[in-house]
Formats: sequence, C-alpha cells, structure tokens
Amino acid sequence: MGLDYRRLSIGALDRIRDAATLAQRLPLKRIGWHTLRHTFGTLLKSNGEDVATVQSLMRHANVSVTMDRYVQAVTPAKRKAQRTLIQQLTPNDSKSKAAKSASA
Repeated sequence: MGLDYRRLSIGALDRIRDAATLAQRLPLKRIGWHTLRHTFGTLLKSNGEDVATVQSLMRHANVSVTMDRYVQAVTPAKRKAQRTLIQQLTPNDSKSKAAKSASA
C-alpha cells in the first residue's frame, strides 16, 4: 500500500518543495526522515484531511498516536509567524515572488 500523491493538494506539494529548498540553503544539520514524517502528517491535517485518512496514510495503529505525537496544530497565527520568519530568512526570494505575482 503506497502513498497516493494524487490526494495531496498542489499547495501541500508546493510547501514541501519550498521547505526542502529552504532547508538546503540554510546552514542546518541534515533533516532526517522522522522530521519529514511529522511534516507529512501535519501537512495532511492542515490540508483538511480527516483524522482517519491521516492515521491510515501514516500507518498508525490508533488515532491517538497520530494526533498526540505526529500532527501539530496549524492555526492562522502560526502560519503568519512562519511566513514572517521565512520572509526574514529569504528576503530576496520574497521580493522576487511578490514582483512575479504583481506582474502576472
């Protein structure tokens, strides 16, 4: 039973790609598979997937493992804080993206 990537939204795939690109440019230690697993579960939940689907895709025996240990709450305030931090870390990218979207 493999992961069905067709169920992920374009926004989730974009966020995964952007996070991976940023991680490669920052002077951070390597990101392990377990961190990506947490991110995967959190992105599924933030995209509106129901808990049972997230549990199934993560192959957890029960829902409490999924919700208590893997999936973090994603609120509008947290998203805004993360966006602000990413803009501070990548000021050139933020300006070029804004210019591209303004000209489109």
